[in-house]
Amino acid sequence: MSSTVPASSPAAPFASTPNSPATPSDSAPPPPPRSLWHEMTTHDDWWAIWLGALILVGATIAVLAFGPVKFVDGKAALPSALKNWIAKPETWASNPLDAFTKSGKSLLPGIAAMGGLLLALFTGAQTLRGHNPLRFTIAFLGVFLLGVASFVLAGQHLLHYYNLEYVLWALVLGMVISNTIGTPGFLKPAVLPEFYIKTGLVLLGAEVLFGLLFRLGLPGMVVSWITTPIVFLLSYLFGQKVLRIESRSLNIVISADMSVCGASAAIATGAACRAKKEEVSLAVGLSLAFTAIMMIVQPIFIRAVDMDPVVAGAWMGGTIDSTGAVAAAGKLVGGEAEKVAVTVKMIQNVLIGVMAFAVAVYWTTKVEVVPNGPPPTLWEVWYRFPKFVLGFLAASIIFSILYAVLPQGEALVQDLITKGVTSPIRVWLFCLAFVAIGLETNFRELLPYMKAGKPLTLYVVGQTLNLVLSFIMSWIAFGWLWKGVL
Repeated sequence: MSSTVPASSPAAPFASTPNSPATPSDSAPPPPPRSLWHEMTTHDDWWAIWLGALILVGATIAVLAFGPVKFVDGKAALPSALKNWIAKPETWASNPLDAFTKSGKSLLPGIAAMGGLLLALFTGAQTLRGHNPLRFTIAFLGVFLLGVASFVLAGQHLLHYYNLEYVLWALVLGMVISNTIGTPGFLKPAVLPEFYIKTGLVLLGAEVLFGLLFRLGLPGMVVSWITTPIVFLLSYLFGQKVLRIESRSLNIVISADMSVCGASAAIATGAACRAKKEEVSLAVGLSLAFTAIMMIVQPIFIRAVDMDPVVAGAWMGGTIDSTGAVAAAGKLVGGEAEKVAVTVKMIQNVLIGVMAFAVAVYWTTKVEVVPNGPPPTLWEVWYRFPKFVLGFLAASIIFSILYAVLPQGEALVQDLITKGVTSPIRVWLFCLAFVAIGLETNFRELLPYMKAGKPLTLYVVGQTLNLVLSFIMSWIAFGWLWKGVL
């Protein structure tokens, strides 16, 4: 069982701990409640909401400032005056420097603008939270350059063909540094994986538009909202009752990571149960390894058996962890499969908040109950609940409304604001988060958690169940009961 975050460190949702797995006897009641105002001005959960809201509002104003939507080849086009400042390294064949040009134009101004925007936002936040702005600025620039290197590696044509995504290279680069020379001290002020990914998840909320999700209707919900909780619960019970994994928090973080949406679910669940950072890092590492395999093997299997593309898309959306990996795998099968896969994954992403709340309640009322002590209160559940989920839900609701009521709402919200502006920023945030996770990951500290290979066994068995059950539900929903619904 994971130890509770000390009251003096409200900004750190994951405990830093010695090299031994946690057991339930290690549990302690949550620290004394602080004022809501103190939490809202110091905790990275709340600051993720503030920064996410600032980005979303700024993106909306920037898009609307350019007037009526202009269409190119039937698609809404981001004005070049805005598009030129939003960039990341692109694909290349033999010369890595080619990653910094596209159609004869340099991408460096756009990459620098992305770095400058995120530097300004996070330096401001860290300064207001009481950290040294100069030290953070130097550290952030180092982490950002590692992020740039991750995109460059992922853009190499052969690696890009096999869908070895930037998140994998970001994690690998960070781990190579941390496990060889060690993470340099000057980088540590900007090694904030939870802060980056939580802010990115708030932005992801704006991409989860109910109008789009409901296009798949009931069959999409059947695949996502029935299969996922079953796999989550059974894999957790398998870890506790069969494998007897000592650390419940490690068990539940791996189960959530594997059944919902990878690292995002691991971060949210880890915050809800106060998991140790080593446990979250281990879950994320397992997730990325299996995602890299599945996004290549699943499309090959689907094409080999000539599976219906709609059923195939639903199956991939329900089993491959990362939204980006789902899109890449779907593209290998075809446009229809890609569309269904991404939509099913977005429906599944809604469960991030539900899962985090359920884990917070369960941990407070069942796992960390003090013997002969007072019963847990609603405040304790609220204290444990990861607040950034509120930002995710608020962004989803607000932008779903804008999508429905604004003239040309689909073009404005989906094509310009989210796909054009906030999604590229989210991708940068996820890249920085995985670099930071790698820089925090030390193999020697992970070894005690790998006793008898139990975490790997849990992931393999759970993912096998996920693959089988998701396929059955995808076939029932899209291949039988609602066949031809699209």
